[in-house]
Amino acid sequence: MNKVILMGRLTRDPEVRYTTTNNTLVATFPIAVNRRFARQGEERQADFINIVAWDKTGEFCSKYFKKGMQVAVTGRIQTRNYDDKDGKKVYVTEVVAEETYFADSKREGGENPFSGVDAPFNATEGQSDFTPVTDDDLPF
Repeated sequence: MNKVILMGRLTRDPEVRYTTTNNTLVATFPIAVNRRFARQGEERQADFINIVAWDKTGEFCSKYFKKGMQVAVTGRIQTRNYDDKDGKKVYVTEVVAEETYFADSKREGGENPFSGVDAPFNATEGQSDFTPVTDDDLPF
């Protein structure tokens, strides 16, 4: 089974390209995902994960996701490799997004640029079905 669930902040706006063979939209963006624990006396570390979103999911991400937003992504890990312009083999690991969601709470950032969207939007299915968890919701 290859299933990934991530929540993090976009480190830049999604970049959109189109494939040359059939003009399919592909959006790429990295998210910073905090690690669960930090060593005592050290700052919490983050991993920077590259996300690839195709077709309608990519269109949704390119239209609504902006640098600094907290988002949730479900998908699968994909590895690939290619030879760069110098002939050196480059290995890439990325997450192919199957579903993407808004994950910021309504309290953060004041004004909501997505007014009319009551809950995070599932671009794949066109419905709201993800509710972010805040520290206030945790029992510990």
